[in-house]
Amino acid sequence: MNLAVSAIGRDRPGIVAGITGALLDAGGNVDDSQMSILHGHFAVMLIVSVDDDSSIAELSLRLDEVGREFGLEGITVAELTALDRGAGPSHVLTVYAADRPGIVHEVAELLAARNVNITDLRTRRTAGETPLYTMMMELAVEGEVSPLAAELKRFSDERQVEVSLTQLDIEVL
Repeated sequence: MNLAVSAIGRDRPGIVAGITGALLDAGGNVDDSQMSILHGHFAVMLIVSVDDDSSIAELSLRLDEVGREFGLEGITVAELTALDRGAGPSHVLTVYAADRPGIVHEVAELLAARNVNITDLRTRRTAGETPLYTMMMELAVEGEVSPLAAELKRFSDERQVEVSLTQLDIEVL
């Protein structure tokens, strides 16, 4: 059986050890994960495989204990009915702009309209007199790339942002 486990809370040492220890005690194996610290808060998403006879309720109780121990604001466990890795990332898109609301939405909307899947997204806003917004996306682009590149160029010119689309070197992953 496959489970999705997610947690968020103020960052401190030992959270990963606590969560993975509870999963290991339940016979779980971490198949895939993404962890990050955002503005001092730790966020994690894990895909975990456990025996089919494992008790999700017991695992949830144990993870709730870990949550209380580390002061996590939320921890969830959900059974996944099907796993589909889908197309893997093929390109990296970077966007640099003066910070303003809507940058992520505008780029995501442009990509969605062209059936491009965002497989990873990271953003950062720098402090300063004129904050700079940096966004990096891994994309699964199927089919011809040149129409997307042309649309991104138009977007860049219209919005006065710097955009770069490069093919991902799969062997590095």
